[in-house]
Amino acid sequence: MGKGLPSRSEDFSAWYNELVKKADLAENSSVRGCMVIKPYGFSVWEKMQSKLDSMFKESGHQNAYFPLFIPKSYLSREADHVEGFAKECAVVTHYRLKSDKEGNGVIVDPDAKLEEELIVRPTSETVIWNTYKNWVQSYRDLPILVNQWANVVRWEMRTRLFLRTSEFLWQEGHTAHETKLEAEDETIKILEIYSSFLEETMAVPVLKGIKSDNEKFAGAEETYCVEALMQDAKALQAGTSHFLGQNFAKAFDVQFVNPKGKKEYVWGTSWGVSTRLVGALIMTHSDDKGLVLPPNLAPIQVVMIPIFNSTDEYDKVVKKLEEIGKRLNKLNISFKIDDRKNHKPGWKFSEYELKGIPVRLVIGPKDIDNNTIEVARRDNLTKEVVNEENIENYVDKLLPEIQKNLFNKAKKFREANTHKADNYEEFKKIFKNQNGFVYAHWDGSSETENQIKKETKATIRCIPLDYGKETGKCILTGKKSKGMVIFGKAY
Repeated sequence: MGKGLPSRSEDFSAWYNELVKKADLAENSSVRGCMVIKPYGFSVWEKMQSKLDSMFKESGHQNAYFPLFIPKSYLSREADHVEGFAKECAVVTHYRLKSDKEGNGVIVDPDAKLEEELIVRPTSETVIWNTYKNWVQSYRDLPILVNQWANVVRWEMRTRLFLRTSEFLWQEGHTAHETKLEAEDETIKILEIYSSFLEETMAVPVLKGIKSDNEKFAGAEETYCVEALMQDAKALQAGTSHFLGQNFAKAFDVQFVNPKGKKEYVWGTSWGVSTRLVGALIMTHSDDKGLVLPPNLAPIQVVMIPIFNSTDEYDKVVKKLEEIGKRLNKLNISFKIDDRKNHKPGWKFSEYELKGIPVRLVIGPKDIDNNTIEVARRDNLTKEVVNEENIENYVDKLLPEIQKNLFNKAKKFREANTHKADNYEEFKKIFKNQNGFVYAHWDGSSETENQIKKETKATIRCIPLDYGKETGKCILTGKKSKGMVIFGKAY
């Protein structure tokens, strides 16, 4: 398998970058800041997409698709929105190229300038709410519960595969409601869907909360979020759900006639997660040997490798593995038989450790004679020899055990790296030496938040949902605090 990975503890960033490439997940594109998601990496995203899509549909949402291009004038209708995204926008100014008569290749045709410039979508609130204006006349047209799977472009200067790229894949939900309460309930419902998906499918423990005004989505009244802690003790925003109030409805004049015959503005939400979740998966579970995938997300849950010294042994062992495969298939366990003859078993072991496949089954001629099979777990790198007769049931019980172990391990790490700071000196010391999540009192002002960020690079990751239960004094100003918030250094 070539040279191994850098050590996580010595250089987490180099370890991550090399793992993404060596595990065949993604690579940098020839287009600066963009990535190529390779088939194995995309298969992980597809598993995420499939599970989330079913969760959205079970909760009443439908998929649609809206244009990639947004008229520039749309973006300026919601003041906070344009302010938040203006610096990241890619702009289309012309609609045609032409050959350069001087032989310098292709140039922009100056006669093909667009009457109105188009923005390559950084997010779709504006174009969707402009569409909703045509969909909504009466309260009977509400609610609208729509999601789309799409790509977006945000012109990032510093990029990293999956975590931050100029173009990325995501889902974005956009809903419209008759009442404020319905929209608020929708925002919380999606927060719970994200939380359940991360914890139950990805085995990533998360904290739920509300973003501060400095950190909330541009154009939202409130932004709810799920925050995870990576193995370098930095925080990762894993998903956000925004209560938009009536901001976009007013900007695009989306009104409906209520049951009393009066016109009102619609209440809205938007919410999304992206291919950043693949980065979260890698940084939460993986180790110095490579990727570690939770069984609920692994495209291949079990790999089976034959041991043989002759053609007869090969045929006999592969036949046995095919028989086991049929038994696994009946239990809906995904598997792969690596029957390649041009790679030694040890090479295959390293390959599948690098690719994070949860369970490895190994069988040779002696195992067939003894009715045994070797089972190796990727999560804790242990091996044991078990009876082959009921191996499918053994694996069926083992997979949820691995899933649970990965979640518990990640949660234990988060707990060990969660701190409480009673004063600013203690706060600064934590972020100088170890990072993690830090609970601390804050006076609620943007000025204080900005000063803390400037001096420590730590930001408020979220305000806990039970904020306000424990009053105190701000660690920086000494002013009254309504409760503790959660700080962290973030990706």
